[in-house]
Amino acid sequence: MQKNHLLEQLISERILILDGAMGTMIQTYKLSEEDYRGDAYRDYQHSLKGNNDLLSITQPGIILEIHRKFLEAGADIIETNTFNSTSISMADYHMESEVRKINLAAAKLARQAADEYTQRTPDKPRFVAGSIGPTNKTASISPDVNNPGFRGVTFDELVMAYSEQIQALADGGVDIMLVETVFDTLNCKAALYALMEFNDQRDQPFPIMISGTITDASGRTLSGQTLEAFWNSVSHAQPLSVGLNCALGADQLRPYVEELSDKAWCYVSAHPNAGLPNEMGEYDQSPDQMASIIGEYAQRGFVNIVGGCCGTTPEHIAAIAKMVENIPVRKLPELID
Repeated sequence: MQKNHLLEQLISERILILDGAMGTMIQTYKLSEEDYRGDAYRDYQHSLKGNNDLLSITQPGIILEIHRKFLEAGADIIETNTFNSTSISMADYHMESEVRKINLAAAKLARQAADEYTQRTPDKPRFVAGSIGPTNKTASISPDVNNPGFRGVTFDELVMAYSEQIQALADGGVDIMLVETVFDTLNCKAALYALMEFNDQRDQPFPIMISGTITDASGRTLSGQTLEAFWNSVSHAQPLSVGLNCALGADQLRPYVEELSDKAWCYVSAHPNAGLPNEMGEYDQSPDQMASIIGEYAQRGFVNIVGGCCGTTPEHIAAIAKMVENIPVRKLPELID
């Protein structure tokens, strides 16, 4: 069975499990500047510490180990370590020229881990989602309060950057493209434009997952859209799923997941943070606490895919997977002509 058809079959039968926070796991290794550089970039003229995506090249063993831990915890879908792997974001490290290499390396590592676990348990196939982040610039809001008409990036620049990333992720062997942590829908639409153009040239188009971010109690994205407006702005891409992640913990995110489930005609995903950060910027919500809240999402029929964002570990994913394993999946709404 083709991967796309297999994914569609599985997601219609049960709630699928997405992995947890790559960045949170990387922090546990306490890596130094030298670790980030590795042998490949030992003499690089700029500081590289903090460039987590580069670790797919310089510390592949660590990234592979993290993928395996989430797969062992029960993840059906693992994300590539490419959240910031566009030329726009990599400019912070003067590494625009390395974007293709980083995406390829990350996709191949995730593919290796997913295939290992699929071979162990063929009745539970694993999938790789190419993580496409929002970049560190916004197309809708001026970064200069004194010049509201100014933009730090153009739509065309975003499309070019995303197109480069998408091609490399595809060449590396991903199954799904995940446009995630959307704080500006115009950035997202640039990614979707690039994806739809790419898919038009393929016999087997990539399924597209979209995940937005509600930034506060207003229920809006950073660029000011309500959840309904966000959905209406991206639904033209015919996504496999739409969902929410980051910014909020599972309890704060609940009403917005319910609203999205009520409005979206596609599958719905949620991968919230492990609560809200404390005064040290750390996440305190335990695996059992988080799993209990997400279990209620599932019991109420809100979700088809669940996982974790900031602060979530393999222990969180294992608890979530156990909590939802016997809960019926959310059914797609019947559309009226």
